[in-house]
Amino acid sequence: MSPNESRQTRAEQREATRLKAREMREASARKERNRSLFIRLGVVVGLLAVVAIIATAIISGTAKNASGKGTPANMIYDNGIKIGTNLEAFTTSHTPAPDPNAGVGSNGQVPNIQIYLDYQCPVCNVFETANGDQIRSLVSKGAATVEIHPLSFLDHSSPNAYSSRAENAALCVATYSPNHFFDFNALLYKHQNAENTPGPENAELIQRTNEVKVTDASKIADCINNKDYGKWINDTTATVINPKYTVKGTNITVGGTPVVVVNGQNYTFGTIAELGDPARFAQFFQQASKK
Repeated sequence: MSPNESRQTRAEQREATRLKAREMREASARKERNRSLFIRLGVVVGLLAVVAIIATAIISGTAKNASGKGTPANMIYDNGIKIGTNLEAFTTSHTPAPDPNAGVGSNGQVPNIQIYLDYQCPVCNVFETANGDQIRSLVSKGAATVEIHPLSFLDHSSPNAYSSRAENAALCVATYSPNHFFDFNALLYKHQNAENTPGPENAELIQRTNEVKVTDASKIADCINNKDYGKWINDTTATVINPKYTVKGTNITVGGTPVVVVNGQNYTFGTIAELGDPARFAQFFQQASKK
C-alpha cells in the first residue's frame, strides 16, 4: 500500500469516526427528544385523565343533586304552593272552591296570605305558633287562601343541614300528597330543633309524613332519602333572597324570614312579642282584606 493510500485511509478513518460520533450524538439527541416528548405526552394524558375524573364527578354530583325530578310538582305560585278550602292544594287540575258565605275582599276574591319561611328559622316558628291555628281556620273554611314559599339558607344553623332537608321533605309532600302539605308544614315547626343543634334525620322526617297520613308514602320516603329537590332548593332560595326579587304583585323584597304578605300588604313587626301576637295579626288581616 503506497504512503498516499495509507494517509488517505487514515483520513477516511478519521472522517468515518467523526461521522460515527455525529450519528451517535444525533441518535442520543433524538432519544432525549423522544423521551421528553413521551414525558410531556404522559403528563398531558395524566392531566386529561384527572380532568375527566373531575368532570365526571361534577356531572355526577350535579345529577345527584338534581336527582332526576328537577322541579317539584304543585309549587306553581311563584315557586310556592297555594292552599285553599278544606286545606286542599291548588294544582294544575284542581282549584278548591272558596265558601261564598265566608266573606271576600273588596276585589271579590278571598284574601290571599303569602308566607316566606325557613324551617330552621326560630322567628318563623314564633309566627307559626301564634297564628297557625287562625290561618288554618280561615283557609279551611274558604275565607282565605295561603301561599307557602319554603326557602333554605339556614343550613349553617344545624350540624346536619336540617334547613334544606326539611324543605326537601316538604316539597316531596307537595309533589306526591299536596293536600297534606299544610299539616306537614305545621308539624315541621312543632318539632323544630334549636339553632346550632342537629335537626331530625331523614327517618324522622319520613315518620312525620306518615303522621299526617300522606298518600304515596313510599315515593315520598325515596324522595326524602335521595334529596330529590336539592338543586331546585338552592336555585330558588338564591333567586328569592336576591335584592332584585319582589313578592309577586308588590315591591316587597325578601331579605330574610319570615315575610308575611296579605293582599299585597306587608305584615311588619318591631318586636318578637308583636310577631307572636295573634290578635295583632288578626287585626292586620281584617284591614288588609279590605284593600
